[in-house]
Amino acid sequence: MPALDHLTGLFYSDLVELGTFEEVLAEAVPQPYRRLLAHHEHMTVAVEQHHRSPVDVEVISSKHDGDYYSRKIVLHRKLDKQVVLFGIPRLNLRLVDDEVRREILSENKPLGRVLIDHNVLREVQLASLYRVAPGPDLSRLFGLAQPLATYGRTAFIYCDGYPAVELLEIVAPESPLES
Repeated sequence: MPALDHLTGLFYSDLVELGTFEEVLAEAVPQPYRRLLAHHEHMTVAVEQHHRSPVDVEVISSKHDGDYYSRKIVLHRKLDKQVVLFGIPRLNLRLVDDEVRREILSENKPLGRVLIDHNVLREVQLASLYRVAPGPDLSRLFGLAQPLATYGRTAFIYCDGYPAVELLEIVAPESPLES
């Protein structure tokens, strides 16, 4: 099970800098957040469908630790460059082939898009859902003048049957008009 504190600890010495998290059941997650998060699909696909726009990745920081590669990212809509998702994926590089590894490490595409484009046999497994009160860094990344509650999830991506990726994904708060 991906641990929230483990994933956030890769880039934050204090979780409060990112936000405060309350684990919730899917039934407690309002729409459109439930549709965006409570599934076993790639978030890249979910946010592109929801926003009717492809997304680009911006890698804010990354690190290698042995066979593991982690990055702190945001996804932007290509349409208007609006940030739609914050994420921290942690990938076991031994579980993907050289070509996939090179493309991931180039940091030019969302991780989900790389796996899809290379037809890597994958299964996304939802772990937990969270209500998130953004902290200072998440508010800044989402461009919020004041913190607005949002939702996120932890998940695993299995590649060829092996747990290759641990994920934390938080969707940007939506205004009622965007629902």
